[in-house]
Amino acid sequence: MKDFRGLRVWEKAHALTLSVYRASAAFPTEERYGLTSQLRRAAASIAANIAEACGRSTDGDFQRFLTIALGSAREVDYFLLLSRDLGILKDEIYQCAYGDVSEVQRMLSSLIRRVGSEGMKRS
Repeated sequence: MKDFRGLRVWEKAHALTLSVYRASAAFPTEERYGLTSQLRRAAASIAANIAEACGRSTDGDFQRFLTIALGSAREVDYFLLLSRDLGILKDEIYQCAYGDVSEVQRMLSSLIRRVGSEGMKRS
């Protein structure tokens, strides 16, 4: 079992979640139960699934939850784009958030590959 707080990708995902919450605070109230909720839930899901992965005992389970986190990161990527295209999110905020979510996606992809290749070597 690993401590998720020691993973750089978790730190980045947590920081992304905090910035998504701050950015979406200015969304229109009619989006509170729509886009705002979906974006926040997807962002929090990234870090939460990384944390859950660290509680798993096998490399396969660890990798599976990292893959779920990656899927959530892709959702955040889309919801940020949608928010910008709807004019809800300013472009400069979008660009910064896009850079952050892209970095988390790259880090997760790399970790998933590394866990997969290490697991195959042990088998």
